[in-house]
Amino acid sequence: MSLAVHELRTPVTVVSGYLRMLLREQAGPISEKQRKMLEEADRSCTRIGALVSEMSDLGKLEGGDLKPSGPEFDLSALISELASAMHEGEDRGIRLETRGVDRPVMVSGDRTRLAAALRTLMHAALRERADPGAIIVECSTSTTSNQAWAVVAIGAEPVVRTLADAAASSPALDEWRGGLGLALPVGRRVIEAHGGTVWSAPGDAPRAGSALRLPLTKK
Repeated sequence: MSLAVHELRTPVTVVSGYLRMLLREQAGPISEKQRKMLEEADRSCTRIGALVSEMSDLGKLEGGDLKPSGPEFDLSALISELASAMHEGEDRGIRLETRGVDRPVMVSGDRTRLAAALRTLMHAALRERADPGAIIVECSTSTTSNQAWAVVAIGAEPVVRTLADAAASSPALDEWRGGLGLALPVGRRVIEAHGGTVWSAPGDAPRAGSALRLPLTKK
Protein backbone atom coordinates (compact mmCIF):
# COMPACT_ATOMS: atom_id res chain seq x y z
CA MET A 1 0.00 0.00 0.00
CA SER A 2 2.81 2.43 0.87
CA LEU A 3 4.58 1.68 -2.41
CA ALA A 4 1.36 2.21 -4.40
CA VAL A 5 0.74 5.54 -2.65
CA HIS A 6 4.28 6.69 -3.39
CA GLU A 7 4.10 5.66 -7.05
CA LEU A 8 0.71 7.31 -7.59
CA ARG A 9 1.28 10.54 -5.67
CA THR A 10 4.10 11.87 -7.85
CA PRO A 11 2.37 11.67 -11.27
CA VAL A 12 -0.91 12.95 -9.80
CA THR A 13 0.91 15.99 -8.42
CA VAL A 14 2.61 16.65 -11.75
CA VAL A 15 -0.60 16.31 -13.80
CA SER A 16 -2.53 18.50 -11.36
CA GLY A 17 0.16 21.18 -11.49
CA TYR A 18 0.17 21.34 -15.30
CA LEU A 19 -3.64 21.45 -15.45
CA ARG A 20 -3.70 24.45 -13.12
CA MET A 21 -1.00 26.19 -15.13
CA LEU A 22 -3.12 25.73 -18.26
CA LEU A 23 -6.22 27.03 -16.46
CA ARG A 24 -4.28 30.13 -15.42
CA GLU A 25 -3.36 30.52 -19.12
CA GLN A 26 0.36 30.45 -18.36
CA ALA A 27 0.88 28.60 -21.64
CA GLY A 28 -1.35 30.95 -23.64
CA PRO A 29 -5.06 31.81 -23.99
CA ILE A 30 -7.63 29.01 -23.92
CA SER A 31 -11.18 28.92 -25.26
CA GLU A 32 -14.26 28.50 -23.07
CA LYS A 33 -14.71 24.95 -24.35
CA GLN A 34 -11.09 24.14 -23.48
CA ARG A 35 -11.53 25.66 -20.02
CA LYS A 36 -14.52 23.43 -19.28
CA MET A 37 -12.57 20.35 -20.39
CA LEU A 38 -9.56 21.32 -18.28
CA GLU A 39 -11.74 22.07 -15.24
CA GLU A 40 -13.34 18.63 -15.51
CA ALA A 41 -9.89 17.04 -15.79
CA ASP A 42 -8.72 19.05 -12.77
CA ARG A 43 -11.71 17.87 -10.69
CA SER A 44 -10.99 14.27 -11.63
CA CYS A 45 -7.33 14.73 -10.75
CA THR A 46 -8.32 16.17 -7.38
CA ARG A 47 -10.51 13.10 -6.78
CA ILE A 48 -7.60 10.79 -7.60
CA GLY A 49 -5.43 12.76 -5.17
CA ALA A 50 -8.07 12.30 -2.46
CA LEU A 51 -8.16 8.55 -3.13
CA VAL A 52 -4.37 8.38 -2.84
CA SER A 53 -4.60 10.15 0.54
CA GLU A 54 -7.29 7.68 1.63
CA MET A 55 -5.05 4.80 0.53
CA SER A 56 -2.25 6.27 2.63
CA ASP A 57 -4.49 6.55 5.70
CA LEU A 58 -5.87 3.04 5.17
CA GLY A 59 -2.37 1.60 4.94
CA LYS A 60 -1.24 3.38 8.10
CA LEU A 61 -4.35 2.33 10.04
CA GLU A 62 -4.03 -1.29 8.89
CA GLY A 63 -0.37 -1.32 9.90
CA GLY A 64 -1.00 0.33 13.25
CA ASP A 65 1.21 3.27 12.29
CA LEU A 66 -1.58 5.82 12.70
CA LYS A 67 -2.74 6.05 16.30
CA PRO A 68 -5.36 8.80 16.57
CA SER A 69 -5.25 10.82 19.75
CA GLY A 70 -6.41 14.22 20.89
CA PRO A 71 -8.18 16.19 23.59
CA GLU A 72 -11.69 15.78 24.94
CA PHE A 73 -14.49 17.26 22.82
CA ASP A 74 -18.29 17.30 22.66
CA LEU A 75 -19.57 14.69 20.20
CA SER A 76 -23.07 16.22 20.23
CA ALA A 77 -21.72 19.57 19.10
CA LEU A 78 -19.72 17.87 16.33
CA ILE A 79 -22.83 16.05 15.06
CA SER A 80 -24.81 19.32 14.99
CA GLU A 81 -21.98 21.02 13.12
CA LEU A 82 -21.74 18.27 10.52
CA ALA A 83 -25.50 17.96 10.05
CA SER A 84 -25.93 21.68 9.42
CA ALA A 85 -23.41 21.49 6.59
CA MET A 86 -24.90 18.37 4.91
CA HIS A 87 -27.05 19.08 1.86
CA GLU A 88 -26.90 15.70 0.11
CA GLY A 89 -30.37 14.56 -0.97
CA GLU A 90 -32.15 17.89 -0.59
CA ASP A 91 -32.93 17.92 -4.31
CA ARG A 92 -34.66 14.53 -3.81
CA GLY A 93 -36.73 15.63 -0.82
CA ILE A 94 -34.47 13.96 1.74
CA ARG A 95 -33.59 15.86 4.90
CA LEU A 96 -31.21 15.22 7.78
CA GLU A 97 -32.51 15.54 11.35
CA THR A 98 -30.62 15.31 14.65
CA ARG A 99 -31.79 14.01 18.01
CA GLY A 100 -30.20 13.89 21.44
CA VAL A 101 -27.68 16.62 20.66
CA ASP A 102 -29.00 19.07 23.25
CA ARG A 103 -26.63 17.84 25.95
CA PRO A 104 -22.84 17.35 25.97
CA VAL A 105 -21.52 13.87 25.16
CA MET A 106 -17.81 13.97 25.83
CA VAL A 107 -15.30 11.74 24.03
CA SER A 108 -11.61 12.19 23.29
CA GLY A 109 -9.46 11.66 20.21
CA ASP A 110 -8.74 13.05 16.78
CA ARG A 111 -11.75 15.29 16.19
CA THR A 112 -10.90 15.89 12.53
CA ARG A 113 -10.65 12.20 11.63
CA LEU A 114 -13.75 11.27 13.61
CA ALA A 115 -15.62 14.10 11.89
CA ALA A 116 -14.63 12.66 8.51
CA ALA A 117 -15.86 9.19 9.57
CA LEU A 118 -19.20 10.56 10.79
CA ARG A 119 -19.62 12.69 7.67
CA THR A 120 -19.10 9.63 5.49
CA LEU A 121 -21.74 7.60 7.37
CA MET A 122 -24.22 10.47 7.10
CA HIS A 123 -23.44 10.93 3.42
CA ALA A 124 -23.91 7.21 2.74
CA ALA A 125 -27.32 7.14 4.45
CA LEU A 126 -28.54 10.20 2.56
CA ARG A 127 -27.16 8.94 -0.73
CA GLU A 128 -28.75 5.51 -0.44
CA ARG A 129 -32.26 6.56 0.60
CA ALA A 130 -34.41 6.30 -2.51
CA ASP A 131 -37.64 7.96 -1.38
CA PRO A 132 -38.28 11.41 0.17
CA GLY A 133 -38.21 11.63 3.94
CA ALA A 134 -35.85 12.02 6.87
CA ILE A 135 -32.56 10.45 7.85
CA ILE A 136 -32.17 10.65 11.62
CA VAL A 137 -28.83 11.12 13.37
CA GLU A 138 -29.42 10.22 17.01
CA CYS A 139 -26.82 10.62 19.75
CA SER A 140 -27.24 8.75 23.03
CA THR A 141 -25.23 6.96 25.70
CA SER A 142 -25.15 3.41 27.00
CA THR A 143 -23.25 1.40 29.57
CA THR A 144 -21.88 -2.11 29.45
CA SER A 145 -20.36 -3.98 32.38
CA ASN A 146 -17.16 -1.96 32.43
CA GLN A 147 -17.52 0.90 29.93
CA ALA A 148 -19.74 3.89 29.22
CA TRP A 149 -20.33 4.61 25.54
CA ALA A 150 -21.40 7.39 23.25
CA VAL A 151 -23.70 5.88 20.61
CA VAL A 152 -24.59 7.47 17.26
CA ALA A 153 -27.32 5.85 15.13
CA ILE A 154 -27.93 7.02 11.56
CA GLY A 155 -30.91 5.89 9.49
CA ALA A 156 -34.57 6.22 8.61
CA GLU A 157 -37.16 6.28 11.41
CA PRO A 158 -37.99 2.54 11.54
CA VAL A 159 -34.30 1.60 11.49
CA VAL A 160 -32.78 4.14 13.85
CA ARG A 161 -34.98 2.89 16.70
CA THR A 162 -33.27 -0.50 16.69
CA LEU A 163 -29.76 0.45 15.61
CA ALA A 164 -28.50 1.83 18.91
CA ASP A 165 -29.21 -1.43 20.79
CA ALA A 166 -28.05 -3.79 18.07
CA ALA A 167 -24.26 -3.68 18.38
CA ALA A 168 -23.95 -7.38 19.25
CA SER A 169 -26.46 -8.78 16.74
CA SER A 170 -26.07 -6.52 13.71
CA PRO A 171 -23.86 -7.26 10.72
CA ALA A 172 -20.48 -5.61 10.31
CA LEU A 173 -20.45 -2.39 8.35
CA ASP A 174 -20.89 -2.90 4.62
CA GLU A 175 -17.92 -0.71 3.71
CA TRP A 176 -17.14 -1.66 0.10
CA ARG A 177 -19.81 0.34 -1.71
CA GLY A 178 -19.48 2.17 -5.00
CA GLY A 179 -19.28 5.92 -5.18
CA LEU A 180 -17.75 6.45 -1.75
CA GLY A 181 -14.12 5.66 -2.53
CA LEU A 182 -12.19 4.38 0.48
CA ALA A 183 -13.95 6.71 2.91
CA LEU A 184 -16.00 3.96 4.61
CA PRO A 185 -13.07 1.53 5.12
CA VAL A 186 -10.95 4.40 6.45
CA GLY A 187 -13.80 5.63 8.66
CA ARG A 188 -14.33 2.20 10.20
CA ARG A 189 -10.67 1.84 11.04
CA VAL A 190 -10.53 5.36 12.53
CA ILE A 191 -13.47 4.54 14.80
CA GLU A 192 -11.88 1.24 15.82
CA ALA A 193 -8.54 2.95 16.46
CA HIS A 194 -10.39 5.11 19.01
CA GLY A 195 -11.62 1.97 20.81
CA GLY A 196 -15.04 2.06 19.15
CA THR A 197 -17.10 -0.12 16.82
CA VAL A 198 -19.37 0.52 13.84
CA TRP A 199 -22.11 -1.70 12.41
CA SER A 200 -24.89 -1.82 9.82
CA ALA A 201 -28.63 -1.94 10.38
CA PRO A 202 -30.11 -5.29 11.43
CA GLY A 203 -32.46 -7.28 9.24
CA ASP A 204 -32.65 -7.56 5.47
CA ALA A 205 -31.60 -3.99 4.62
CA PRO A 206 -28.00 -3.57 5.84
CA ARG A 207 -27.58 -0.37 3.85
CA ALA A 208 -30.58 1.31 5.44
CA GLY A 209 -28.49 2.72 8.26
CA SER A 210 -25.45 2.36 10.47
CA ALA A 211 -24.36 3.07 14.01
CA LEU A 212 -21.19 3.52 15.97
CA ARG A 213 -20.07 3.77 19.53
CA LEU A 214 -17.07 5.44 21.12
CA PRO A 215 -15.83 5.28 24.73
CA LEU A 216 -17.11 8.15 26.83
CA THR A 217 -14.44 10.17 28.59
CA LYS A 218 -13.94 8.88 32.09
CA LYS A 219 -14.64 11.40 34.82
